[in-house]
Amino acid sequence: MGFFSEFREFAVKGNVVDLAVGVIIGGAFGKIVDSVVKDLIMPIVGKVIGGLDFSNYFVMLSSPPADYKGPMTYEALSKAGVPLFAYGSFLTVLLNFVILAFIIFIMVKQINRLKRDAEPAPAPVEAPTTPEDIQLLREIRDALKR
Repeated sequence: MGFFSEFREFAVKGNVVDLAVGVIIGGAFGKIVDSVVKDLIMPIVGKVIGGLDFSNYFVMLSSPPADYKGPMTYEALSKAGVPLFAYGSFLTVLLNFVILAFIIFIMVKQINRLKRDAEPAPAPVEAPTTPEDIQLLREIRDALKR
């Protein structure tokens, strides 16, 4: 089987379409989770920790240029080319990942439960019946042993 015929078989089976739909839905779902983390959770976490904007927690690894007159925020210093150790941004992304992974785990768990509930219970396995001639031969054999 040639490469192109294998690819055509792969594409026709629907795997490519399923993958494309999954990627599109995953991207949209990721944006929703990003918004939940950035707009709802991180302000609360920042308030508890003591700062209002958690993503602005960083350590400057070198001083800004001497002619720099802008604000000392993560965004402004990044644009000015100052090397930053942005642990607040990393923690935001990490929390975003944990929440996304948890939500996907819950979704997969529920889908599996629904599939399990929807499947009919397997029929009880009955012992196969022995044909009559075999049964008679066994009875004769047992009688001869006595």
